[in-house]
Amino acid sequence: MARYRGPVCRLCRREGMKLFLKGERCYKEKCAIERRNAPPGQHGMGRRRKVRAYGLQLREKQKLRRIYGILEGQFRRTFDEANRRKGVTGDTLLQLLELRLDNVVYSLGFATSRTQARQLVRHGHVNVDARRVDIPSFRVRPGMEITMREKSRKNPHIMEAVEFAQGRGIPPWLELEADAFKGKVLENPSREDIRFPIQEQLIVELYSR
Repeated sequence: MARYRGPVCRLCRREGMKLFLKGERCYKEKCAIERRNAPPGQHGMGRRRKVRAYGLQLREKQKLRRIYGILEGQFRRTFDEANRRKGVTGDTLLQLLELRLDNVVYSLGFATSRTQARQLVRHGHVNVDARRVDIPSFRVRPGMEITMREKSRKNPHIMEAVEFAQGRGIPPWLELEADAFKGKVLENPSREDIRFPIQEQLIVELYSR
């Protein structure tokens, strides 16, 4: 299955919440959720059908997958890994997704969206422990330093993203030196650090059917 390349605001409307897929626009009045919080399509404003248990589980999975911008196969492999590890599967799943390099680049404020962060990683703008890494799914670990390459620090999009991120805030499990375009992973994220209203237990139930 190819990556979704259509209007991303439709995805937010379908899930009924902001997925923050379009950078700064999501924080302004132009956001689709602010203007028309209804499912896309000509029947979006009509009466909604009754949602059964499977539908609720599916929507939670789709919501989480779209937030991080990953394909079904990638998501399933991440779930399987979380299921093999010790601890609560749902919490571990969220932790593994948060530790993706593209998500860390976004969370540090070097990009205004995860899509932009993924592009920066693929184009070789990001170093991890002084080595260039161009794999968005690369999983960072506590103690690793993430920096923008010297030539990339003058990129106007990156500079604007860093300035915009000052008001957005940085997760407590990350440390940012904005002037040096450098960040560090202090620890693994906990469930409390993930702010999205996700019911991860529904996803576990879906894959356990």
